[in-house]
Amino acid sequence: MNESLDELYQKLRQTISLYPEQLNQAWQDVNALEIPGEFSSVKNIVFCGMGGSALGARIVKAYSKEIMEIPFEIYTEYDLPKYVDEETLVICSSYSGTTEETVNCANQALERNVNTFFITTGGDLANLAKEKNTPSYIIDVKHNPSGQPRNAIGYATGAVLGLLAKAGLLPIGEPEIKSSIWAMKNAVAKNDEGAGGTSQELSKALVGKIPILVASEHMLGIAHTIKNQFNESAKTFSALFDLPELNHHLLEGLANPPENKNLLYFVFFNSNLYSPRVEKRYPLTVDVVRQNNVPAYTYLPESSDKLSQIFETLVFGSFAVYHLTKRYSINPEEIPWVDYFKKKLKEA
Repeated sequence: MNESLDELYQKLRQTISLYPEQLNQAWQDVNALEIPGEFSSVKNIVFCGMGGSALGARIVKAYSKEIMEIPFEIYTEYDLPKYVDEETLVICSSYSGTTEETVNCANQALERNVNTFFITTGGDLANLAKEKNTPSYIIDVKHNPSGQPRNAIGYATGAVLGLLAKAGLLPIGEPEIKSSIWAMKNAVAKNDEGAGGTSQELSKALVGKIPILVASEHMLGIAHTIKNQFNESAKTFSALFDLPELNHHLLEGLANPPENKNLLYFVFFNSNLYSPRVEKRYPLTVDVVRQNNVPAYTYLPESSDKLSQIFETLVFGSFAVYHLTKRYSINPEEIPWVDYFKKKLKEA
């Protein structure tokens, strides 16, 4: 039986409201797993995942760069880099368990006999984990009514945070998770249907526009997540730039084509926890954008710590996408062109 648009919208809305439960479940589940002691002595981490399955890792990478002492690389290709060895932790994540690039990297990791951990709901990756007795987190997705990887962010992020924390690689614990859960619940109350929050105002401004997202430091991963949701859920072209890098080129690219001022809409994800020089760049960059007659909006999270700011922004951005999807009367679940591409690729 086909679901109506209203039913699909309610599933998406409910899923966003369940992000706190997703995060808590994944954190608790992974902390209950037996993690090999060898994980604690690795010298680098390579995360293999594509699209929505890599979003949690992008969030963790942006958050952890100032507090984790080893490199964390996100790898979106078919083959593992040559430097992966016995001192590497390879994390392979595929929500469906069938993503061919990720499954290929998983097989290579096992062939090289390196430290390996899988995150999935089932499919080939879960079968491989069972066959090879590989440490894994098989997600029970009871808090994702939408069934979409891009909306399983609490699971994806909580799984990686939990794994790295339990292995002693990332210095966070229960207090940070509880603070983030509170921040998300508070953001849900402010941005949910009927709350009249700023996410609804932003969605109205974005109708007929191309969202150009700008973020820095710990907020960069969550901005990437929101961009992905604009693409897949709202079927909207969107681009992401990071400050300070964009100040060195993009400001001169606003003049042409002249239609820019009618098509582009900048969304700045600011933070009072950015480094001082970066924080000063935000109002100046907004000023330049507006002088080029391109509209701009700045979002400033209220939370007092970086991880809570990230999750607060996740809820805000996801609701902005949700409201925009409704304004376009779009099915937020189906991804016809991605499905078409995958079908044709299998036939090639």
